Amino acid sequence: MSDKTPVTHDLSQLFEKIKEVRMAMLTTTDEHGSLHSRPMATIQPGKDQALYFFTDSESAKVYEIRKDSQVNLNYSDPGSNVYVSVSGKANAYRDQAQIDELWSEPMRGWFPKGKDDPRINILKVTIDKAEYWDSPSSLLSQAYAYVRAVVTGERSKDDDVNEHAQVQPK
Repeated sequence: MSDKTPVTHDLSQLFEKIKEVRMAMLTTTDEHGSLHSRPMATIQPGKDQALYFFTDSESAKVYEIRKDSQVNLNYSDPGSNVYVSVSGKANAYRDQAQIDELWSEPMRGWFPKGKDDPRINILKVTIDKAEYWDSPSSLLSQAYAYVRAVVTGERSKDDDVNEHAQVQPK
């Protein structure tokens, strides 16, 4: 294993890793101080170092975020061996122009009244830091790691077959 995890300030690789995953587990702190997680569909990895979601203005997560804006998002794609953890500050607000811009018809499943539903809020998570792990899922990469371990008696190093980095936006 590497002694030190590489750090980057470039969010583009992070956004590339999660663009196909779409679903994240959003963790907030509830009124009792316990962690509370639920799935959320990512609408747009941000052009402004943020991730965007739609939420109901009367949901528990909006209440929890108003009490404590620190949240965590976890993305997982076991089929591709991609795992991402994002920590940041969340803010729920209503901006009809931005709702119109981000709206897609499948969202009607959660908001049957459409994009003009007065209960739609945008949930913006501004990224403080993130970390990702991406292990090639190909049989060839796994075989390489196995053979290297057998021949050398050492486990694979992160940079041999895995990609792991911390992301800290400027």
